Amino acid sequence: MLDKISVVLVGTSHPGNIGSAARAMKVMGLTRLILVAPLCEIDETTYALAAGAGDVVSNAKIVPTLDEAIADCGLVVGASARSRTLEWPQLDPRECGIKAIAEAASHPVAILFGRESTGLTNEELQRCHCHVYIPANPEYSSLNLAMAVQTVSYEVRMAFLEQQKYAGQQPQVEAYPRVNELEMFYEHLEKVARQTRFINKKHPGMVMAKLRRLFTRARPEEQELQILRGILSSVEKSLEYKDK
Repeated sequence: MLDKISVVLVGTSHPGNIGSAARAMKVMGLTRLILVAPLCEIDETTYALAAGAGDVVSNAKIVPTLDEAIADCGLVVGASARSRTLEWPQLDPRECGIKAIAEAASHPVAILFGRESTGLTNEELQRCHCHVYIPANPEYSSLNLAMAVQTVSYEVRMAFLEQQKYAGQQPQVEAYPRVNELEMFYEHLEKVARQTRFINKKHPGMVMAKLRRLFTRARPEEQELQILRGILSSVEKSLEYKDK
């Protein structure tokens, strides 16, 4: 179960933070580390702070884009410490751990952590199904990257240990589309919305962002997404027939 959960670090700027995050992961049984466009090299500082988790660092996957990191995931959770323009489904770390373990039975799961100074961008957070927020002391809420990874990883492990008590009795998790399938749906939806002039090409506004939030809340299953894609294709065919 834990092998299907990836910790994804986006734009990390200090090599020591990669090592410290790897150590935090391994202590809790997580070993899948993905680095998205890191701004630093993995060096001796990385391995020194990783301590006994050098294998997690050595096996880390380095990719240039977030899309590549999460393409095959059925659940993506983004760590966020700030309120955003559009509210997104939000979890606390315990809820995040429970959800990650429940869904890892059916598909890969990714938990994203952003840059040390600025976190994840709004665009990156909109690629997530939900956000995880660590309810730290509001008078001093400063958490470094490794601390945030440790906190969430601990809750994932606790949920995993609880799940092991009831092995074989877990309810079946519905089949959800992968991130790349959702992105193809959003591209298709935007294309049809422009063709029908629902979206003004010159003034697109935040329509697609709000539609993403709508479908994120609804979270269509694989078959439901196929139905939606079928409806969009039917609209396209009608528009082609009308133009003839």
